[in-house]
Amino acid sequence: MLTVVCEKPGSLLAQDRSKPERAPGETLVRIKRVGVCGTDLHIFNGNQPFLEYPRVMGHEFSGIVEQSEAGSGLEPGDVVYVMPYLSCGDCIACRQGKTNCCVRIQVLGVHRDGAFTEYLSLPHAFVLKANGVTLDQAAMIEFLSIGAHAVRRSDIQKGQRALVVGTGPIGMAVAIFSRLRGAQVTVLDTREDRLAFCREHLKVDSAVLIGESDKQQLEQITHGEFFDVVFDATGNAKAMERGFEFIAHGGKYVLVSIVRDTISFSDPEFHKREATLMGSRNATVEDFRYVEQCLRDGLIPDAALNTHRMKLDEVTERFQTLLDPAQGVVKAIVEC
Repeated sequence: MLTVVCEKPGSLLAQDRSKPERAPGETLVRIKRVGVCGTDLHIFNGNQPFLEYPRVMGHEFSGIVEQSEAGSGLEPGDVVYVMPYLSCGDCIACRQGKTNCCVRIQVLGVHRDGAFTEYLSLPHAFVLKANGVTLDQAAMIEFLSIGAHAVRRSDIQKGQRALVVGTGPIGMAVAIFSRLRGAQVTVLDTREDRLAFCREHLKVDSAVLIGESDKQQLEQITHGEFFDVVFDATGNAKAMERGFEFIAHGGKYVLVSIVRDTISFSDPEFHKREATLMGSRNATVEDFRYVEQCLRDGLIPDAALNTHRMKLDEVTERFQTLLDPAQGVVKAIVEC
């Protein structure tokens, strides 16, 4: 089977590997669609903190059941998507239902080889039947779930103000689910094309270009009060530090992105606001199922989000083009 391997930063290699054999307790999935994530771009660039090379990337994917076993609830031909965070089930986080931050988590495409290939054999518990959504939609559930999880963590309420800093796919997902909760959503970014996309397709309330007057504009939008919840989805340490400036008194700051760095903030400013700082990592089955329902209900502009496509055998040649801002990539999907 064709498999694309990231040998080292900046280097992709197409290999012919043996098709995996299904082990007891596993389901063999024929992969059909793989979403290209910011994590994949970071791996390609060499700045993903939880990874060793070589690695087969890809953790946003859907497919068709090839083989399973009695009692799994899965049958050959079923359309499925995969929860790529393989959790242990018995650590302190898993015992609390926080499988997304399992102590011994193995993320497909990061800690172990992922979906830039044609088949994977995976434990039944992480293979979820796609009910009433297409293969394309099912391949988008994972990145959307990260946004849904961050919004659920924040517990933002109807009528509150949300600021999403960074309008890549994860930031867009945060904006989508904040709006579905009834929040007033403002997005902040350096790219006017991304802001325009958010205005047109995500129907955000405000979009602000980062520049000399951005804080003044944010202050005007909120009548000087700033934001009940600030979400950072930039993957940039300086931006993460600056985001503390935009929290309203009594507000929350949710760090959705991750950097290989240390961040700092002014303790007096943080304390006088009695602000809440929280991290948001991955997602849970609850988030995945919620996103699936939203897709079925037509609440997510998934067709607009899927801006680029390529075949698996084109990845080695075309992958680098996804890094070019001029291409206007939001979500690229690889067809296997």
